[in-house]
Amino acid sequence: QVQLVESGGGLVQAGGSLRLSCAASGRTSSSYAMGWFRQAPGKEREFVAAISWSGTYTYYADSVKGRFTISRDNAKNTVYLEMNSLNPEDTAIYSCAAAQTFMRPHAGLRYDYWGQGTQVTVSS
Repeated sequence: QVQLVESGGGLVQAGGSLRLSCAASGRTSSSYAMGWFRQAPGKEREFVAAISWSGTYTYYADSVKGRFTISRDNAKNTVYLEMNSLNPEDTAIYSCAAAQTFMRPHAGLRYDYWGQGTQVTVSS
């Protein structure tokens, strides 16, 4: 089992920045590929970003490319999502997830473990 706990969400004005963290614990958590997803009210969950277990490969949704950066520190079993130039359309609950492979990282079904999520609200 792998446990995931997100933190760092909050309220920010448009144009601002936030950094989300996802702390992993449990069985060999550092060997998992990690992803961030988000879900806005009334909308389906959507992929945001993913990173391979080594950190060598990253993958982003077009909507966040150039604004968001995913990274990881395996020594701390933590994955980060640096979010810049935020806009109200980024408002959502952001959840991290762990997958055993980096295949099709945008597909939620590839992920085995999920955190509870952290709320990000961007005001205009």
